[in-house]
Amino acid sequence: MTGMLPYGRQSISEDDVAAVADVLRGDWLTTGPQVDAFEADLARWTGGVGVAAVSNGTAALHVAYAAAGVGPGDEVVVPPMTFVATASSAVALGATVVFADVDDETFCLDPAAAAAAVTSRTKVVAAVDYAGHPADYDALRTSMRGSDALLLADAAHSIGGTYHGRPVGSLADLTTFSFFPTKNLTTAEGGAVAALNPQILKRARRFRGVGVVRDRDDLRFPDEGGWHQEVHEFGLNYRLPDVLCALGRSQLRRLGEFTARRSALVARYDEALADLDGVLLPNRKSWADPAWHLYPIRVLDGRRREVYDRMRAAGIGVQVNYIPVHWHPAFADLGYRRGSCPVAESFYSQQLSLPLYPGLSDADQDRVIDALTAAVRVGSVRSAA
Repeated sequence: MTGMLPYGRQSISEDDVAAVADVLRGDWLTTGPQVDAFEADLARWTGGVGVAAVSNGTAALHVAYAAAGVGPGDEVVVPPMTFVATASSAVALGATVVFADVDDETFCLDPAAAAAAVTSRTKVVAAVDYAGHPADYDALRTSMRGSDALLLADAAHSIGGTYHGRPVGSLADLTTFSFFPTKNLTTAEGGAVAALNPQILKRARRFRGVGVVRDRDDLRFPDEGGWHQEVHEFGLNYRLPDVLCALGRSQLRRLGEFTARRSALVARYDEALADLDGVLLPNRKSWADPAWHLYPIRVLDGRRREVYDRMRAAGIGVQVNYIPVHWHPAFADLGYRRGSCPVAESFYSQQLSLPLYPGLSDADQDRVIDALTAAVRVGSVRSAA
């Protein structure tokens, strides 16, 4: 058997290596010119919406919630079909998470469920672009009508995607990105926050910089001397260094290429697996042009674990994305119960992510398809017998 195919993998070029090496030979390793340049490059993908680069995707969520003013007594609405950080970073600020179910087509936050979850205490409604498919942001805005809550897009999966022709990053009051190696572009570790409101973006940039204020116009004591700085609100060190911003800038030059290859691989999966009994393929809304971070299939008849084990044994690194967040012991210990989000929980029991990344060759993808077909059909023949 050949080596294990991962479900996701970075794509690093010699240009990426050269960009990092150039910074290492320079004077600035962090808080230098590459940070501003990376943020400007990112803004070209958000429709011009301002961006703050941060140290990772979890930091992006923490920074965004802090910039939104989330704190004790506030509620944050979150879908359970996401990585735990979408919820835990709000808890870290003292907020109460209210889980709202996902829809049964895209498995993004269901606007009707969000509407039912919003109260006078809701500070943020956090949608997640599951697998790279944008949530229905216009419907979510309607569901929040009458509330002062902000809408957040957790776009860890979806940079480069569009909704009704509008780019991800411009669709919600706040948008968070992740640049982990398996994501649609990488800075090794890294993330970013985009904000429609310049004042919220300013708060985000302060929070990621330990809360330090240096601009003379904002200082309470501006005449102390050239060394003077102040902290008006506490923050954390969530800065992304120049060396990683240089990698991100190089990666951004290929983001269109990455997105196109992912789409081509999705089309090949769709065609090859269309008639495979016992498996359901991911849906796509007519108004979305997804960035396709994941290719999430559903394995029916309670056979997900069996198919997972068979695929892994065949050297195919399938993955499950995600355990419903409210099922984690940390949330169970806070009183959250299984059964509260039945669509997400049913989806989890069936979900399996097939390998999807720009460097996946057609031949390796055919290997995935053959292994899945064998795993599903072998079990079906045994059940029939």
